[in-house]
Amino acid sequence: MAVTVKECLELQLLEVEMLLSMFPKKGEISLDENAVPSVQRYLRNPDGPLPPQLEYLITFDVGEEKVKVELQVLLPHMYPHVAPQLFARSNTLRRQQQLQLNTGLASFISSLDSGELCIYEAVQWVKENILPHLEDDKISSGSAAKEVVVKETLHRMWIYSHHIYRQELRKKIFDCAKQLNLTGFCLTGKPGVICVEGLRENCEEFWRVIRYPNWKHISCKHVENVETEGSIDDLRLFSAFEDLQFQVHGDYGLRNDYHMDLGQFLEFLKQHRSGHIFQILFGVEGKISDK
Repeated sequence: MAVTVKECLELQLLEVEMLLSMFPKKGEISLDENAVPSVQRYLRNPDGPLPPQLEYLITFDVGEEKVKVELQVLLPHMYPHVAPQLFARSNTLRRQQQLQLNTGLASFISSLDSGELCIYEAVQWVKENILPHLEDDKISSGSAAKEVVVKETLHRMWIYSHHIYRQELRKKIFDCAKQLNLTGFCLTGKPGVICVEGLRENCEEFWRVIRYPNWKHISCKHVENVETEGSIDDLRLFSAFEDLQFQVHGDYGLRNDYHMDLGQFLEFLKQHRSGHIFQILFGVEGKISDK
């Protein structure tokens, strides 16, 4: 007999309950407060629309030095009969090490039997398999101290969307930018623009998270890389992740359809040494009218 979405979601809630008992300390599991209630409402009324996919973050320590590791979990509606989407990361790992770790994790998950809950097994696998990467990093760090200073690169992404309105989407954008130590801005309205700057792997992770699973009409219009022998913080154009709203139009139909003021936005870009981006985003050269 075919397995139903309802049966899969029931199993997902059971697994979340089990994980919360295994990781009871504050901050060990980060789960949106509306995530579980949304699934429960669907289970009470399966004829209604599907709830958002369950998404949460498990944080744990590894090794004698208590290295902080995070496992990001996104569950398709048919999990555990469909593989979960998992991504492990740690600030102590270089990009290549992180890639190797997640490639191994994906291979491990694919080797498990379909229909079995596996998030705790994934945590255990990461704990066991991240240690060799951490040891390799200690050795390479010791060697690097005798060599020349390693250059760092600031990565900056300019992202364009047809519009950005929904409060839950804006919350996701700001939470993700804060978590990944990214500066820049989110311009709410129509069109919407996002800029993030920081380490390349963090910018790419931000891009992966916000556009998944089905944000339509969004594209990365331009990418900048600036190399330095010092701190990338000295290269940032923005001191924080800002909330921009240039509202000039109002009331369209049953909701406010905020069209941003392009002149104000161009002025903002020029203040942050980014006036050239206007033409890249909109295909026209930006001009500020005299007043």
